[in-house]
Amino acid sequence: MHLPRIPFIECLSKDEIPEQVRPTFELENQKLKAIVLNDRLTVTEKDATTADLDIDYKPEQLEEVLSKKCIEFIDKLEGIYRLHRLVFDYSFWKAEEILRSVLPEELQDDVPSSFTKTGHLAHLNLKDEYKAYDSIIGQVILDKNPSITTVVDKVDSIETKYRTFKMKVIAGEPNFMVTQRESDCEFTFDFSKVYWNSRLSTEHGRLIDGFTKGSAICDAMAGVGPFVIPAGKKGCIAFANDLNPDSYEYLKENIVKNKVRNVVFPYNLDGAEFIKNSPKLLMDFAKKHNSTKLTIHANGHAKRRKVIKKLTDYQLPIIHVYHFEKFSPTEVPEPTDDDLHRRVHEKLIHYLNYDIKFEELSFHTVRKVAPTKPMFCVSFRLPEEVAFAQ
Repeated sequence: MHLPRIPFIECLSKDEIPEQVRPTFELENQKLKAIVLNDRLTVTEKDATTADLDIDYKPEQLEEVLSKKCIEFIDKLEGIYRLHRLVFDYSFWKAEEILRSVLPEELQDDVPSSFTKTGHLAHLNLKDEYKAYDSIIGQVILDKNPSITTVVDKVDSIETKYRTFKMKVIAGEPNFMVTQRESDCEFTFDFSKVYWNSRLSTEHGRLIDGFTKGSAICDAMAGVGPFVIPAGKKGCIAFANDLNPDSYEYLKENIVKNKVRNVVFPYNLDGAEFIKNSPKLLMDFAKKHNSTKLTIHANGHAKRRKVIKKLTDYQLPIIHVYHFEKFSPTEVPEPTDDDLHRRVHEKLIHYLNYDIKFEELSFHTVRKVAPTKPMFCVSFRLPEEVAFAQ
């Protein structure tokens, strides 16, 4: 018999061992295994209710459902045919199957059984029509996932400047302090007070893989450190900033916990201010850790630019920008990826106040938050005209 999640080999208890073979099973630790053949070997209702589960099937009954080779093999081993009862209780069914059986019929097409896991916490974004059943949905998810002890549903959209949102505990204990492992690092934080998205772990890893040992990384919105702390472990020098004071505190704790405080430096500034200060942060670090005296003296913008370009291994930084390029669901025809990339390009020209060439941009689709809301990572080397603009 082949049924999903059902073993076809069963170990019989001592009470279940047939009388015919009981004398051969005197050893205390010896077990008798039975093979569940299939569910097509039928018996009469009378036979099914008898205390004796051993069944003497007629040859024609066996030949209808078993191959000749199988029957001969069982006969050769003097096998015994017997009834076996399979019980499909709550533990057998998947969360999706259970919810489909208990929710109203009109809500069974899109059962909300998926979630984002962060530590011990499961996070759902229930649609309005499912919120009346949130406690049932939460309890099923709790029951079916032993590592989950808290289930929350997002109450409103992410509109705060700290990218946090209100949440409701729909099952389990109201414990928001989580510990999450990612990129060989451990992060601890209060899920209700900071921004964290476990679905971005692949993207975190993709960017970190591109960092080289000894390079300087500046993260203007570092959160609790998913980019900068693994970068520090890789041997990079990382300057990490976040405006959210709670994120900043957990960032500092995680830097210490992951033993990278000699190479990862936290800040609690506005992102724009941090970016403007980043050249000075890097220069101060270089002066402190470089045995070579590093000083730039030049009068005038053009002269400073020439002096900087003469520095050993001079190169301008690579910028990684994350952007949601939402479009209307009624737009016909639906825009292609290239169309959306061109739209992002126009926005970058506006914000940079510089006509950067489209070919100088590298686009990576991170994920689709919604069918009409893709998230892109746009990477490019900072143009000199922007870096040295007055």
